[in-house]
Amino acid sequence: MTRASIRFAVAVLALAGASAFNRTSAQEPANLPETKAPAPAPTVQKHPDNEYWRKHDAQLLTDFPWLARFKEADETLGAPGAGEKRVVFLGDSITEGWHFDKPGGVFASKPYINRGISGQTTPQMVLRFHQDVIDLHPKVVVILAGTNDIAGNTGPMTPHETENNIAAMAEMAAQNHVAVVLCSILPAYDYPWQPGLMPAPKIDALNAWIKDYAAQHNYVYVDYHSAMKDARDGLPANLSKDGVHPTQAGYDMMVPLVEAGIAKAERP
Repeated sequence: MTRASIRFAVAVLALAGASAFNRTSAQEPANLPETKAPAPAPTVQKHPDNEYWRKHDAQLLTDFPWLARFKEADETLGAPGAGEKRVVFLGDSITEGWHFDKPGGVFASKPYINRGISGQTTPQMVLRFHQDVIDLHPKVVVILAGTNDIAGNTGPMTPHETENNIAAMAEMAAQNHVAVVLCSILPAYDYPWQPGLMPAPKIDALNAWIKDYAAQHNYVYVDYHSAMKDARDGLPANLSKDGVHPTQAGYDMMVPLVEAGIAKAERP
């Protein structure tokens, strides 16, 4: 082979190598994962700036679960009397607004204790569960919680986080020989203080989980939702003024449902 032909062969090989390098470098390495854009951060919902929410936010900074709310009442309540079948209702504003423990209330003659706090989410209820439920030595606890989690009252929450909190409360009750009644979240087409979240399908999904969880663990499930929803999967005007909180007519519909649930939970 002449010197000229050798130089020509070397040049051809060099060009071929450069071409192969360019083709390879232009591609993602086969053994590395494809580059993906980072997942968007969850949107932090802001509630209205008014006196109620300013007090609510200030409360979170000083006493997140609001243990002080019922601390004195819990300490002075005393142990249940002989044969007393005490029932504690734990929840948010829907429970708090159900004034059954006031004179003349629908449950006034029964040993039912209201431990609802307006605006509360399940992580707050978990933290006060021992003080406001177990330490009162009830026979039954009625838990109605979750809608404020969906509304983001104490920050963004996933459905799984809500489920874990409901499960934690049920487990604490069962371990302390308190019968558990888990209630469905009431229907809501929208939240007046947090419009646009489209809560209805989220409520449906969480209720399906609560019902299934209750069945798996032999807890009582009370289904308010199916009895109260309208064609939009919300709370109708004849049962609520704001689409979230029941009127007296709404509570009247809830009474026989929860009474049946309590009676079932009290059976040996």
